[in-house]
Amino acid sequence: MKRVLLIGSISLIVLVIGFLVFIQNVNINRLGTDHYYVQIQDGKRIDETADDGKKYFYYEYTLEAFDQDGNSKTLTFNANKELRKDAYLRLYVKPSGVSSYQEVQESELPKQAKQRLDSLKK
Repeated sequence: MKRVLLIGSISLIVLVIGFLVFIQNVNINRLGTDHYYVQIQDGKRIDETADDGKKYFYYEYTLEAFDQDGNSKTLTFNANKELRKDAYLRLYVKPSGVSSYQEVQESELPKQAKQRLDSLKK
């Protein structure tokens, strides 16, 4: 009986530690999303006031984005800071909109998305 209790306790501890490691290393907002790619252009600074009177700002970006097959979609997302102009981003998109983003290098862009983003510059 003590052996079963010991094995059960160890299993529970391993599960809890595994769950904590998962939560620390995985961005839940990126699970089950479609990936689109954009090149940052000028964003619009939005100044607002919270209910408690504190002022804050964020930047809103509305850009044409492309998936790995070159299909386009116009997406709007917010950032807490002004993003670096001409940087490439991978947008994580759910049906409700952009849930997260990550800067990527030009070499990481899918070929079709890269071609479509290059065509916007001309």
